[in-house]
Formats: sequence, structure tokens, C-alpha cells
Amino acid sequence: MLDTTQTKTLPNGAGVGYKPQHFADLTRDAGSVKWLEIHAENYMGDGGRPLAQLRHLAERFPMSVHGVGLSIGGEGALDGDHLARLKHLVDWLNPAVFSEHLAWSTHDGAFLNDLLPLPYTASTLDRVADHIDQLQDAIGRQMLLENPSSYLAFEESTIEEPDFLRQIAKRTGCGLLLDVNNVFVSATNLGYDPRAYIDAYPLDLVQEIHLGGHDEDEDDHGRPLLIDSHGREVVDPVWALYDYTIAASGPRPTLIEWDTDVPDWPVLEAEAARAAAHLEKVPA
Repeated sequence: MLDTTQTKTLPNGAGVGYKPQHFADLTRDAGSVKWLEIHAENYMGDGGRPLAQLRHLAERFPMSVHGVGLSIGGEGALDGDHLARLKHLVDWLNPAVFSEHLAWSTHDGAFLNDLLPLPYTASTLDRVADHIDQLQDAIGRQMLLENPSSYLAFEESTIEEPDFLRQIAKRTGCGLLLDVNNVFVSATNLGYDPRAYIDAYPLDLVQEIHLGGHDEDEDDHGRPLLIDSHGREVVDPVWALYDYTIAASGPRPTLIEWDTDVPDWPVLEAEAARAAAHLEKVPA
């Protein structure tokens, strides 16, 4: 049985995705930001200024490592070299949390620069569970699995997404990362009630929440199509869904994701301050 005991934890406050252009601001005055998250694949090299700055920040802030390249849902085996580099990173950084996506991004040895959705079937569940077991054994710690943003549904799916995630967690001992913006994006694109999704979600397993911006478009039939872009402020309907979520779950460590068109520090810190203000209204 996986030992899920963590030597560190994230505070139930606001964090941001760390970008090197904000290093000086963070070391001078972090404002409402209580913890930081990095993308694992940006820090798998040896030495240099990026790792030196990361080591410095890790002495001050609890850290979360977020993977974007393991292809947990891919049909092929996990990349052994990638796993080894990831293990090296988490061994020396010793983050409070490591997370990955319920998605696939590899095929026939090629890496696709996207996080693609999966059909929710018994065979998919077996494959994802096997990959999570392999990952957790390799890095020697629990991982969190993040719900995807979806733009299409699969006819062969036989399991609802919240129940799929619940079953994965039960089988593997992994925790869950709930991306509230992804829920809103998927619900709009696929035509279901985002609050009903939250009602069905295993909130007791959530150890981290993500909030981010999305872009608005429309499909070939003129229906709304939302794109999970991480390139702007969190919109009011997502803040409302976040309030609904934490009212049911209690406060959780909450990350502001802003990965494209990254703004100056005051804009990003203001988003974190808004998340902190929402968290402060929720009883522990």
C-alpha cells in the first residue's frame, strides 16, 4: 500500500505559478502569495541560474511540482528517462505536492504539445491506474491527478468523470487536484451543469485547486466554445463556481495559473489576493 505521508504540506492559501521574471518581486514582497508551483519539465536540467533561483525560493516558500509531459493516459509505457529526471527533481526539491494530468500527449514515440482527453472506460481506468502506480513507485511519493478541460465527449465512455477519478484514487492511493476553470470550460463545451459536477466530485480527496483564465470562441454551429488558455484573469463565473466548491470542501490550497501572456507581478499578485480573500470567508 502506498505511503501517502508527506513531509511537507501546502498552506490553505493562495499560490501562483512561478515565472522567472517575477523572481525579484517574490523575494522583495510576495504579498498574498503563500506558495509556488513550477512545471517539472522546466527544471529537469543540471545547474544554472534557473535551478539556483528555484533553490533560493524553496527555502522561503512551500513548493508544488506540476508535470505536463508524462502522458499518464497514453497507451504506451511511461518514459523511463523522463521518470528518472522527475525523480531527481523531486528528490532534491522535496516539494509538498506533485501532480499530473488525466490526459495523454504521446503516440508512437512522438510527443504532442497538448493534453488530450480520454474515453472513460474500464480499460482506460486500468491503464491509468497502472501508470499512476508506476509513477508513484518511481518517485516514492503520492501524486495528485488533475481533471482535464474537454472539448469533445467519447461515445464509448461508460463512467462519469467524477466517478472515474474517484475509482482511480481508490485503486492507487493518489490524491486529486481539482481545476475549477477546467470544470467550467468542460461544462460549457459539453453542455452540463458545472455545479452538478462539483456535487458528484470526491471533494474529500482534493489537496489542491487550480484557477485560471480561458478564451471564448464558438464552434462551427455558433455554440460557445471555451479554450483553456491560462492567458488572462479568472472570470466571474469561475470565481462563483470556486465559491460553490470551497463552501462544500472547505478551504484548499489554491493556485492562480497564468502561463501565456504573463502579466507584470502586480496583476498576478492581485489575482492571488482575490483568491486569498475568497478563502478567508470559508470556515475551516
